[in-house]
Amino acid sequence: MRAQRRPRWFKPDTGLAMRMIVTMFLLGAVYVIFGTVLWYIGMPVYFLVLLALVIGGVQFFFADKIALLSMGAREVDEREAPDLHNVIGRLAAQANLPKPRVAIVNSSIPNAFATGRDAKHAVVAVTTGIYDQLSPPELEAVLAHELTHIINHDMLVMTIATFFSMVASLLVRNFLWAGMFGGYGGGYGRRNQDEEGSFFLAVLVSMAVYAVSFLLIRALSRYRELAADRGSALITGAPENLASALMRISGTIQNGRIPDRDFRQAQTVNALFIVPALRGDTLATLFSTHPSLEERVAQLQAMQRQMEQTRNS
Repeated sequence: MRAQRRPRWFKPDTGLAMRMIVTMFLLGAVYVIFGTVLWYIGMPVYFLVLLALVIGGVQFFFADKIALLSMGAREVDEREAPDLHNVIGRLAAQANLPKPRVAIVNSSIPNAFATGRDAKHAVVAVTTGIYDQLSPPELEAVLAHELTHIINHDMLVMTIATFFSMVASLLVRNFLWAGMFGGYGGGYGRRNQDEEGSFFLAVLVSMAVYAVSFLLIRALSRYRELAADRGSALITGAPENLASALMRISGTIQNGRIPDRDFRQAQTVNALFIVPALRGDTLATLFSTHPSLEERVAQLQAMQRQMEQTRNS
């Protein structure tokens, strides 16, 4: 069955699109500078570049499978989860999307995420814990949030941006390894002062590139979550349902009843979750990939008031 045309009121998020373009441009500029420095100090980077490209290719083409495997997710068909398939199919048709594959994660953490490089390879996964916590309208709002990530194509950009950061991290580790075991091109255990200076310059530049990449990815990731919240509100027409779902999920995560095993399992896909599985005001929450719960709820409440005024006018 062919999907309907996307409603006129559902417009692409131009703010997110511009931020994705700017982020990729800045990351590209940073890596041009990085490559220039490596060339200047005479670092043989061809092997590392080749290795990073292989890893990046695996991440690009198998990102969905890696995420699902890391969470122990299992794809389910319509016979196994008819209600879930019906809701996702209806929302996907309304948003003019191919129906994504559906997976279930056996975890007490109430959460959901979408992954895949494009709409044709997308997967929407939900945890078993989310069924016990959310009402049907709240679950629908969460699923609409995940479908908005697919509409906005931000999953692909995050995959590429993360790949850039991974390259910097890989080079940092290589430089430190080379420094500990005799250099990266000047013999075994023999480095003159110029080589030592080049080594420390490479380490500093690599760390700077990683830090800039880290901050750019966090800034983009937080905005993309707000954009997905707005998309969910527009698709469902009920922002209050997503606001209620976010508060319920966050409250469950923070109440201390979830086993530590489930938190450890969730670490690998926290950036993809609708609410990160983090406890307390830790350093991890400070550098979280998501905006604060207060900011998200305030945005949804403002949209709710605006929709009610429009309906009453």
